[in-house]
This record gives sequence, structure tokens and C-alpha cells, in this order.
Amino acid sequence: MHAEIFLPSHLGGAADDWAGRREKLWNTAERAEKRSDSRVAREYQVSLPHELNRTQQIGLARALSRELAERYKVAVDLAVHLPRPDGDPRNFHAHLLTTTREVKPQGLGAKSGLDMHGRERRKRELPSHREEYHTLRERWATLTNEALREAKIDARVDHRSFAERGVNREPMPRIPIASLKMEQRGVRSVVAERIREDYRQRVQARFERAAQAAPYSQAPGRSNGRDAGAQSKDVEETRRQAREAWRQLRTKEAEAQGEQRHTGRELEGGGREREAVVRTHEHDDDLAL
Repeated sequence: MHAEIFLPSHLGGAADDWAGRREKLWNTAERAEKRSDSRVAREYQVSLPHELNRTQQIGLARALSRELAERYKVAVDLAVHLPRPDGDPRNFHAHLLTTTREVKPQGLGAKSGLDMHGRERRKRELPSHREEYHTLRERWATLTNEALREAKIDARVDHRSFAERGVNREPMPRIPIASLKMEQRGVRSVVAERIREDYRQRVQARFERAAQAAPYSQAPGRSNGRDAGAQSKDVEETRRQAREAWRQLRTKEAEAQGEQRHTGRELEGGGREREAVVRTHEHDDDLAL
């Protein structure tokens, strides 16, 4: 659908002769690594909103590519793909393959971005790898929502997890592509079956926890998502019930003490004494609640 290479703007075209050509770029990336297990490239795969038209989808993918090139000073090889004919028709997506090293006029330099060693990141006072990855996810969500807003589309995306958003739902499991292809060929995948079974167990456990928490959430004094006025009334009712219970408790204690200390005292006098005891502590109790 679309393919393009992005380079950092500070080079001013000085690396276009080699980095702007896909074959030379990746051959140079291969030669820059000395270890056989080195990471030559890093891939970012993003979903493009199917609500956008082709031009808008490409523009969104290009915006992220430019930002990655500028942020990490790397080369970004962008490829935007259409959905497969036999797949989900909404699956518009893009692959962004970046070099793991900074692009220089004559070749590749030091490791950059998420591929920079942790010690070097701390030395430069940069965020951790985890924080950097979270920042990228947040930035992609911002770019996507800006594109949707400009297209006058109400849909929005959120980079946060269900737990961070307070959504009581189990995230869908991710089945490895190899397992999916096996099942598409009619071959049983033990890995896929195990992942789905684990998912069903997590969903069932979440339902059971919700059922156990339901009586507590409906107890007197709990708002359960109602408006502020109802919550305020619940608080006042709780305070009133607590004061009444406290008064009853103090009254019983006073009665017990009165019987022990003033055996034979008249009922009326004992009643006045109990009332005095209750009034003495009533103000303190109100502050405590």
C-alpha cells in the first residue's frame, strides 16, 4: 500500500546516498554488528484505525515514522499494509523497521533508543526502557486520536491497560502467529488451546470475585456509583446510626455502673445521671465520626 524510508532531518540529506536506499541501508546495518546474536533492527507494528481513509492512514503512519527518526536519530523503513483478503477487513496496519544505531553521514553510530544499554541511559539521565516504551505507546495514542479528531470521527484509542483505567474486564489473549497458522491448516495447536483455557479460567475467577464482592458493595453507606447527593446522605445516615449505637452502649454501661455503685438509688436519679454521662461524650463522638 505504501513504503518509505525516513531519516533524521539534522543530516540534511548527507546520508541519502546509502541510507535512503533500502538494500544499502540494511546491508550496512548487518555489517555494523560484530556479534552473531546482535539485534540488527527493531520493529514497531501499529494498527491503523479502519475508520480513516487510505490517505489519512498513511499520513498517521508517516507521522509516527518521522517522530521515531527524530527522537532516536535512526532510519525508519515504513511499510503500510492492507488487510489480507481472507482476514479481518479492519486490519489496516503498518510495520516500522528501525535501525538500532544512530544514522551518521558515512554510516551507523552508537546504539540508540530502546536499544541503548541501561548503564548508558542512566549516565545520560534518560528514562528506563520500561518508561520509554510507555511513552511511545502514549504518543501513538495521542497521534491516533488527533487523526480521528481531525477526521471528525468519534472513536478514540487508549494506550492504558484495563487495570489502569479501572475497567473490570480480562484482556483478550494473544495467540502466537505460528499457532494460528497451524489451526488455519486444520492442525491442532496445544499452545493455542492452553492459552485459551488459561483465559477462560481467568475470566471465571474474575466473575467469582465480582460475585463475592457484590454484597459488600451493596452494604449500607456504600455509594456503588451513585451521585454525590446520594453518597452524602449515606454518610450522614452512617454517622447517625453510629451516634445512636454509641449512645445505647454508653447508656448500658452507665446503668451497669449505677447498679454497682448506687445500689438502692431511685430510678429517677439514676436516669438523670445516665443522661449527663451521655451528654458529656456526645460532642467528642460527633467529631470522631
